Amino acid sequence: MAYQNTNGCISDSIEILDPKPLAVVASGVVHPPIVASFNDRIRPLLDCIDKLRHLNIMQEGIQLPTIVVVGDQSSGKSSVLESLAGISLPRGQGICTRVPLVMRLQNDPNITAPSLQLEYNNKSLPVDEIGIADAIILATDEIAGHGKGISNYPLTLVVKKNGVPDLTMVDLPGITRVAVQGQPEDIYEQIYDIIMKYIVPEESIILNVLSATVDFPTCESIRMSQKVDKTGERTLAVVTKADKAPEGLLEKVTADEVNIGLGYVCVRNRIGNESYEEARSDEERLFSTHPLLSKIDKSMVSVPVLAQKLVRIQASIISKCLPEIVRKINDRLAANLAELNRLPQHLTSVAEALTAFMRILSSSKDSLKKILLSGEFDEYPDEKEMHSAARIVEMLNQYSNELHTKNFERVDEFLMEEIMVLQESKGIGLPNFLPRGVFLNVLQRKVKEIAASPEDFVGKLWNYLERVVIIVLMHHCENYPQLQSSTRRAAQNLIAKKKNESVDWVREIIGMEKLTDYTCNPDYLTTYSKFMAQQHTFMEIMNDHGKYSVISLEGIGVIDVGHLRKHLDVVQQAFDLKMRMMAYWKIVLMRLVDSMALHIMFSIRNMINKEMENEIIQDLMAPHGGGIERMLDESPLVAEKRNRLKKSVKLLKESKEVVANIMDRISLHDDHERD
Repeated sequence: MAYQNTNGCISDSIEILDPKPLAVVASGVVHPPIVASFNDRIRPLLDCIDKLRHLNIMQEGIQLPTIVVVGDQSSGKSSVLESLAGISLPRGQGICTRVPLVMRLQNDPNITAPSLQLEYNNKSLPVDEIGIADAIILATDEIAGHGKGISNYPLTLVVKKNGVPDLTMVDLPGITRVAVQGQPEDIYEQIYDIIMKYIVPEESIILNVLSATVDFPTCESIRMSQKVDKTGERTLAVVTKADKAPEGLLEKVTADEVNIGLGYVCVRNRIGNESYEEARSDEERLFSTHPLLSKIDKSMVSVPVLAQKLVRIQASIISKCLPEIVRKINDRLAANLAELNRLPQHLTSVAEALTAFMRILSSSKDSLKKILLSGEFDEYPDEKEMHSAARIVEMLNQYSNELHTKNFERVDEFLMEEIMVLQESKGIGLPNFLPRGVFLNVLQRKVKEIAASPEDFVGKLWNYLERVVIIVLMHHCENYPQLQSSTRRAAQNLIAKKKNESVDWVREIIGMEKLTDYTCNPDYLTTYSKFMAQQHTFMEIMNDHGKYSVISLEGIGVIDVGHLRKHLDVVQQAFDLKMRMMAYWKIVLMRLVDSMALHIMFSIRNMINKEMENEIIQDLMAPHGGGIERMLDESPLVAEKRNRLKKSVKLLKESKEVVANIMDRISLHDDHERD
């Protein structure tokens, strides 16, 4: 943000000042006001910024163009402000300015006596010129406490006077590195933080007050301003005490070793009991007749020149920043109104509470249907955990894979289990007859081996569903925290019930599979026949007592059957039993997976459509739930947020009205000029 070109003139600013140069003080004559007449457009612009500052619009993160006065302790800051305002400020040893002092200078040619007003702590006190210094000290003590401590809370001084420049400046505490008695040990850090708060914003113009008696690069105020304004494009330097160190001053202000982009102005402040008129006359005489100081260009010396530069810089930065300020006010107002409208309605009756409660239940059910039943995830597009249909399918596939690997055949023990069962089941009867009890015995063993898997699966699945349901319910209840405990508790209780129901169902299914062997699936006979077609080849190898004993069986793989030849009396029956079991076991596993999927989806649907609403209502209406009336007690967090947004909206609306009124005044002035 550039405010000055290479010639030291303000560029890109609106033409709001009278082109006539400032009045120059001549000794022996009555001096005109410190600033000559200027275009009437500056006053509404400055009024606008001052009113916005008074409203404290900066608390909304909207920075205002500000002239910030900084300087090392005893650099002459207060004296410069005195010269501009024509009033006396507190002086003395140590830090005279202990709080940010907002000085609003308003030129009023129609008043005969100055009007001064102190504003702080929501008070506005009229003061006179004689007592202004004491009044500022008392106000400072009230803000920062008695002693030598400082505060970041500002004090505003409004000066209405004939002949002062229309300026608003913020005078900050002078920089000191070493704490003296009565000051906190971290006085430098405190002052540093205050100064940085004011000079960091790009909208701030830094008025850096330097004493001619010191080397500029060693000044702490220069170091601070260079941290935030390296090129110096928004820094103006005022050199005080020129009469005490005239040697080399011309070279210092022209060489510009410290990058002061807006230029230098050398001044001589009032000394002792001089009147301001006398001080200005002496200043004019000093820079006109002194053999060294008279060589400094007249555009770089005197308080009137400083006033003119400040007025022009102020006008330029306000004209640049005001459109952006208007945009930020409108944007922030729209955002806060939208956020305020998104807050839950402040419920005042049981009927309103019941309506809101039913709306929460309805929206929660709709969300859960979309997530769990329809497979939609537009409400949680980036949260894969909430893409529940896909996650349930993944869990079912994992469950199926786990079941199929539980009874993986070991080729080195091929038929040994069947042979053992057949041998233990021998009885008086016909040979080569396969009793049904033998098949059931093997079936029950295999079912027992996988019995834990379905129970583990439903436990994991309902734990996942509990997380999803609670996330959805908490989301829809977020505006009514008083409902969340009951809703969470109800969801946890309901999921626990559903989990127990699923476990009971799984145990029933496992019990059924153990009880009997039945299927009407034609794939059983087809698969069994395909497997049994290998029996002839298998028996030929078994009866061949030569060296060849390896065979490849579909569904089993390559096996060595040499160890089975000592069981030739039952091996054919064992092979038949094995092929029957393999064909039937595929049906069993498919049935366990398919029925599980159907059971889960049926249970989820019932939970959403019927049980969840009843469970939440019962918990809410229970003695520990507090009833629907709990919704009438607005959450402290929501109440605090509502109040904060209302205050913010009120402030922004007032600020918008201030800007609109100023714009109307400017437009009216332009219309009058055209007429």
